[in-house]
Amino acid sequence: MTIHPKNIKTSNVGIIICFAMTIATTSLASETKHLHSEYAGQQTRSIKSLSKDDIAQLSAGKGWGLAKAAELNGVPGPAHLLEMKEEIALSESQVEKIQQLFDDMQQQAQTLGKKLIRLESELNQAFANRTVDKKSLREKLSSIADVRKELRYVHLATHLETPSILSEKQISKYNALRGYSGDPCANIPKGHNKEMWLKHNGCK
Repeated sequence: MTIHPKNIKTSNVGIIICFAMTIATTSLASETKHLHSEYAGQQTRSIKSLSKDDIAQLSAGKGWGLAKAAELNGVPGPAHLLEMKEEIALSESQVEKIQQLFDDMQQQAQTLGKKLIRLESELNQAFANRTVDKKSLREKLSSIADVRKELRYVHLATHLETPSILSEKQISKYNALRGYSGDPCANIPKGHNKEMWLKHNGCK
């Protein structure tokens, strides 16, 4: 079969056009993806600033990461202490005291958590309805900040109560099991007497 030179030229032009369109489409898709917000998809939330997990944790009086300043500095929280009571050998008396701490904390945290959810919902609705202005925004944010501060205080203040109930050995064991420290027998903190540290942590 004989191919006319004109057909070859026309065919080449078609290929070039298709190639150019492919590059343009790929470039546009890449640019669009780059412009997408990291929040894309969150616009379907009932409260834009809170995920389903956030709402579940706040409603249940859970930590919501508010006690990290204590937890990650070696000051245990009651919820995890109760979960690990066997591993760190809590006595019945210790369990009773820690359970009381937890119950009091959870009751307060649930009340404050639900209040925070309500306030965030009101803020969300004000933006959705376009009824918010600078004055009302400041008032709403102030109310949210006050509740969040009180909620964080409840969690952190409860952590402050646990060290007096526990032994140094139990605290070290807790932190090791939580992954915050290595083997207490192999990691003696600066300033501690080696022999006493090893004894207190059951290393001998």
